[in-house]
Amino acid sequence: MLKTWPAQERPREKLLSQGAQSLSDAELLAIFLRTGVKGCSVVDLARQLLNSFGSIAAIYQASMQDFCQHHGLGQAKYVQLQACLEMSKRYLKEQVGEQHYLTSSSDTKNYLISELRGERHEVFGVVLLNSQHQVIGFERLFEGTIDAAAVYPRVVVENVLLQSAAAVILVHNHPSGLATPSEADQRITQRLIQALALIEVKVLDHLIIAKHQCYSFAEHGQL
Repeated sequence: MLKTWPAQERPREKLLSQGAQSLSDAELLAIFLRTGVKGCSVVDLARQLLNSFGSIAAIYQASMQDFCQHHGLGQAKYVQLQACLEMSKRYLKEQVGEQHYLTSSSDTKNYLISELRGERHEVFGVVLLNSQHQVIGFERLFEGTIDAAAVYPRVVVENVLLQSAAAVILVHNHPSGLATPSEADQRITQRLIQALALIEVKVLDHLIIAKHQCYSFAEHGQL
């Protein structure tokens, strides 16, 4: 029982005294779970779940069926978890909206990672920016297998004009977990740079999201 543990080792007390960053993944998950099950403390339950799923990210991405089949979990916990995930996404989105000069913003990358890392299929979108490089919005434009034939410059241009954007950051995900750009990714990038140049809109970057990784074309001198 956690009540018998020294106060400084209990997750809640440790968070209050040392900050959330001091907690392990299991301790953070234990605070979310709140209670253990018969014969198993909440921290031990959290460790079991992490061992079973492999990571916190995998727990977030689990289907309701996979999540609820574990002892000690249920629909109510699944709903709570999804609410926590959505709140974190909205927080990051608000942070991104307040930033300037987003070509080097870690907040932008973190927001896009949170949006796309759990997708099981490929998604291609654009971050729309005004003339001061502040975020106007993020639009998902294409889904499925992304290649040079599946991304239509006309659709991208229409959305840019509709939002009166002055610049864009292109983004898509690799569900495979490999962030390295393919030849198709490079062709798409060049086609869109050329199409958007005709309406005097600059492509600041093309980001590839693969789980927790983020590859930047701009940072690798590929624009």
